[in-house]
Amino acid sequence: MSLTPYYQSKDLRFNLLQGDSMELLPRLKHRFDMVFADPPYFLSNDGLSIQNGQIVSVNKGDWDKPKDADHVLAFNRQWLSLLRPCLKDNGTVWISGTMHNIFSVGMALGELGYKILNIVTWEKTNPPPNFSCRYLTYSTEQILWARKSPKVPHYYNYDLMKRLNGDKQMRDVWRLPAIAPWEKTCGKHPTQKPLSVLTRLILASTRPDAWILDPFAGSSTTGIAANLANRRYVGLDLQTEYLDMGKQRRQEIEDPVTAATYRAKIAGFSPQIPLQSYLSEESMTPYDHPPVPLEW
Repeated sequence: MSLTPYYQSKDLRFNLLQGDSMELLPRLKHRFDMVFADPPYFLSNDGLSIQNGQIVSVNKGDWDKPKDADHVLAFNRQWLSLLRPCLKDNGTVWISGTMHNIFSVGMALGELGYKILNIVTWEKTNPPPNFSCRYLTYSTEQILWARKSPKVPHYYNYDLMKRLNGDKQMRDVWRLPAIAPWEKTCGKHPTQKPLSVLTRLILASTRPDAWILDPFAGSSTTGIAANLANRRYVGLDLQTEYLDMGKQRRQEIEDPVTAATYRAKIAGFSPQIPLQSYLSEESMTPYDHPPVPLEW
């Protein structure tokens, strides 16, 4: 039985499916160029943090409640195993995490035959302060980059990443801001990632019109970054609230003025050569392989 999107944009470049990723992934027929995954970090331990000057709970939901190490590893093995057939042979996957889950993710990747390419450390320029004053302030997240096959070469936009880093080789420590207020116009997901991080990941590892999958879509930041960067997107999520948020965010950037404004605001690009300049250059570069339509 074919899948029916919860939401699909008129240009077919933004697609949302509702359901449990463990059930939806085996039903996907299409093969993707890239996957970004932000799986549960399992850090909702009833603790407290500070956000916008207010004391808030760190709890995100029952899906993020900490389990024992065996449960976390089994969970990561399961979704990463189901993900492999969804990737093209030369496809790559980016997975974000913290100390609570990233080691488990790395172990599962190795067991399942992926090849880890890099571990990017995202240093937040504006992390929340440490509430307890008993630990070093948590100011980083890790993003694992792996390819499906150890023997099949992957795509890496070396030249662009070098230009973004002042004509020096891009390093594996990225200093970028956390989510900005203008990214919350349609509401906020508790683990929402900033467009600055997702845009860089996408440009580093895909060509224009590439298909990108997010099995834990949340507010669909991956999809918004993909569409703003002239890529295509499928997101999976179980909760209607967040699917609707993703839909609203996509409809928001259908206004060309809003889309252009957001591209200009995304951090990590110099005023001299903004994101739109890179995208214009890409559109003039011929590629050997024409875009493949989505197959449900």
